[in-house]
Amino acid sequence: MIPVGAGLTRDGRTTILKGTPMSDFLIVGAGILGLSHAYAAARRGLRVKVFERSATPLGASIRNFGQALVSGQPPGQMLELAKASRGIWAHWAEHAGFALKRNGSLLLARTALEQDLLEAFCNGRALEHGYPVELLQGAALDALYDGQFRHHRAALRGLDDQQVYSREAIPALVNYLREQLGVEFHFSTLVREVEPGFLTTTAGRFSGEHIVVCSGHDYQTLLAEPMAQLQPQVCRLQMLRARPCFGLDLQHSLLTGLSCLHYGAYADLPQAQALRAEIQADSPHLLENGIHLLISPTPHGELIIGDSHAYGSDASPFNAEQVDNWMIELAEQTLGGRIEVLERWQGVYGSGGPGPFSLLAVAPGVSAALMHSGVGMSVGPALAEGHVARLI
Repeated sequence: MIPVGAGLTRDGRTTILKGTPMSDFLIVGAGILGLSHAYAAARRGLRVKVFERSATPLGASIRNFGQALVSGQPPGQMLELAKASRGIWAHWAEHAGFALKRNGSLLLARTALEQDLLEAFCNGRALEHGYPVELLQGAALDALYDGQFRHHRAALRGLDDQQVYSREAIPALVNYLREQLGVEFHFSTLVREVEPGFLTTTAGRFSGEHIVVCSGHDYQTLLAEPMAQLQPQVCRLQMLRARPCFGLDLQHSLLTGLSCLHYGAYADLPQAQALRAEIQADSPHLLENGIHLLISPTPHGELIIGDSHAYGSDASPFNAEQVDNWMIELAEQTLGGRIEVLERWQGVYGSGGPGPFSLLAVAPGVSAALMHSGVGMSVGPALAEGHVARLI
C-alpha cells in the first residue's frame, strides 16, 4: 500500500510528495453537489479541496432554474431531503450574501383536469405526508398580483419553496466557502485519475482521506466503469431568459399543471393519468418534446423560462426554434402578457440511473455522488450533509 502523502516516481518507486499536505476531503466538481459536500465537510472543521475543470461552474447548477422545490418532491426520502435543504439555503444566503426568494411557488391550474388534480393532491397526499401547501381559488386567486392570474382556475402555493439566481448564487457560495470556511479551490484543473488516497490532476497530485466525485453529467472522464453500470443518460433542455413587456414584479416561482406530469409529488396520482391523456389528445407536441412550463424570477426583474426535455447518451448541440416558440406561447398564456426574449441556451443534467440520485462507494475512501434528475438544487444540500456524515 502507498503511504499517505506519497507518490510514485517514473520507475515505480515510492516518493514523498512535498508541498501537498493531506486533506480530509478532495471533491471533484463545483456544482451544487460538490459545493454542498465541501460545506458539509468544512463546517465540521475538516480540510477540503475542490477541483473544477472549468474556470467557473458551468454545468446544471448554473444553467437551470435555481428552484429549490419542496412541494414537487415525491413523499418519502426526497421530500425529507428537500425540507432539510431549505434551512441550509437560508444559512448560505445570509452568510454568502446572495438573494434568496423564500415566499414560495405558484403551480397554476389552467384547465378543469389540472384543477381536479390539485384538489385531489391537497385533500389526500398533502395532508397525509405533511406537504406545506395551500390551494388558492376564487378571491384568493384573484388577489394574486392584482388579478394578473385570474384567468386560471386555481393556484397551489408551495409555502416552503425557494428560488435563487444561480448565476449569482453559485459564485457567491464559492466565495463564502473559500473565504469563511477555508475551502481551497482549484479551478481550470482537470482531474485525470482517481485512486484511494490520491487525485492526479493537471495541477499536480493531491492526497486526501476521502475523495468524492461529483461530476454532474460527465460519466466518462472519471470512474467510467462503475458509472456505466447505472445506465445513466443526459437530459438536454432548451432555456430562455426574458423580460415581461408589461408591469409584473414576479416574486414567486411559477409552474403549471403540465409540471404535475413531471414531478413525483403528483405524477402517479390517478388525476395525472387523465391529464396526460387530455394533453396527448389536444397538444401531443408538448409530451413529445417533454415541455412543461417553469418560470423563475431573477433579482433583476427578468424571467428564466423553460423547458423541454430530450434524453440520450449525449446532448445534441442543436436547438429547435419551434420548441422555443411553444414555450414562449405557453409562458405568455400563463403570465397573461407578452415577453421579450433576451437570451437562449441549453440546460443539462444527468438522468437515467436506478433512482433520483446515486451515492456510490467505489473503493476505500473513494465515492461518487450523482443526480439522475433535475432537482439537485432542491435536495443537494441535505443529501451531501448525510453523505459526509456517513463517510466520517
